[in-house]
Amino acid sequence: MGLFGAALLYVDGMITPAISILSAIEGLKVATPFFEPYILPITIFILFILFFFQSKGTGNVGMVFGPIIVCWFLTLATLGVNQIRKYPRILSALNPYYAFDFFASNGLGSITILGAVFLVVTGGEALYADLGHFGKRPIRRGWFYVVLPCLVLNYFGQGALLLQNHNFIENTFYYLAPHWALYPLVILAALATVIASQAVISGAFSLSYQAIQLGFMARFKIIHTSLHERGQIFIPQLNWILFIATVGLVISFKTSDNLAAAYGVAVSTTMVITTLLAYIAMRSLWKWNLLAALSVALFFLAIDVSFFSANIVKIPEGGWFPLAVAGTIYYLMTTWHRGKRMMSIQINKTTDTLEKFLTYYQEKAKAIVDGTAIYLTRNPNGTPPALFLNLKHNQVLHKHIFVVSIQFDQVSHVNLLNNVVIKKLDQYVTLLIIHYGYMDETDIPYALERLKEKGEDIDLKNATYFLGRESIEITKYTGMSPFREALFDFLGRNSTRVTRYFNLPSDKVFEIGSRISACCTTNIMWIKIVANGHCRIVS
Repeated sequence: MGLFGAALLYVDGMITPAISILSAIEGLKVATPFFEPYILPITIFILFILFFFQSKGTGNVGMVFGPIIVCWFLTLATLGVNQIRKYPRILSALNPYYAFDFFASNGLGSITILGAVFLVVTGGEALYADLGHFGKRPIRRGWFYVVLPCLVLNYFGQGALLLQNHNFIENTFYYLAPHWALYPLVILAALATVIASQAVISGAFSLSYQAIQLGFMARFKIIHTSLHERGQIFIPQLNWILFIATVGLVISFKTSDNLAAAYGVAVSTTMVITTLLAYIAMRSLWKWNLLAALSVALFFLAIDVSFFSANIVKIPEGGWFPLAVAGTIYYLMTTWHRGKRMMSIQINKTTDTLEKFLTYYQEKAKAIVDGTAIYLTRNPNGTPPALFLNLKHNQVLHKHIFVVSIQFDQVSHVNLLNNVVIKKLDQYVTLLIIHYGYMDETDIPYALERLKEKGEDIDLKNATYFLGRESIEITKYTGMSPFREALFDFLGRNSTRVTRYFNLPSDKVFEIGSRISACCTTNIMWIKIVANGHCRIVS
């Protein structure tokens, strides 16, 4: 359930920029019909600018555009108050009696109206997408002191305008403004929607980072854009995937009204899932008693399910899109997780712990050769598969072997020399556990060079880096369908390479891989020799 909700947030990251910016630019039609043919090209151009500047980071863009957001909300409030002043009877809508009376009078038909006005309560996810970036206090203050009161005033102003003249229903928001203010308002709206869209996009980046850490997504290149906030990251590949998807939505749906159905289904479904997960957190993590957890969860579910029911009927009108895309993303994530787990099980069957391996490896080796071999491994307690396979097939070991395990700490920077662990396992093998902060550059050759200050002199000029790279063998015994196995293999081949991620010299890297099947690791070894990125030898 959580994975599907996460997949829906990716869809939100596609739809929010499309519907927000498109609706802002549509205000040009209110000013003059001349701009109508140019709505889509202008929207696509603004989307390109939005995604192009994602690499600058949320904090940097917020420093530039923060005052514009404040101006935007004050403008919303001013426009609303101006109409409320002309028709103050709209304030009677604060009385909840009218809401109950409306539902009692219209029965099931009121669900249709509820779905039509659902977009009034969306957009909050764009604000809360930055919760992990800035903390709870700024988000709470921003919502209760600025966003909420300004939005309520503006919506009441739109209601007052419609009560005076029903003909303004086509684009109520822009009709709030005097004609002379339309063009400045369109520009301000476009800037505001760009910033709101960026919040959702950055939320998709943070979500991807967590998915990679949890093993539900293949490795992407991740760029941290802040020295202080771990959540502020940029993922180039995902950024442009979202851009292409967003432009495709704009071209396909053409208007913000057409996108409303897809947006409503995505957000309302996410709201229901979030409430259910919150209940699990209240019970399992925060240890709330049953009555308190149920009371809170049922209160929010009563609201969320109402909106969900109102939006789910829009599936034929475009609501199918977020469900289809979320289902595809869910399938990709579960395929990657299941494939990695299967490969890990098979690797563990054919390798032993590092301590046990050291007790018998020397008698298996027919020769000890000069030079330095550096083996990378995720698990510092296990034998690197590349070391095991190299010995098994070549019966040769190097005189100096360094098993290097990289660990990432939950801080921005780590003092390399103060946190490195060096264990001399025997006369040949040394275990190195190197700690990095999430903002530190993962440069293994540089880190090994620095170890000279700790008395560990590694001959990097004559060193060879051995990497294990496992690929899946498609059989009917793996527990995965051939299609999912092929998909897992495709995702693995297109993930960011370890050599690039750790800045390894391309002319000193050996990749020793194996084909993984359901019953065992096959007796096929391929050795990839990377020399300036070109030469490959396969046996």
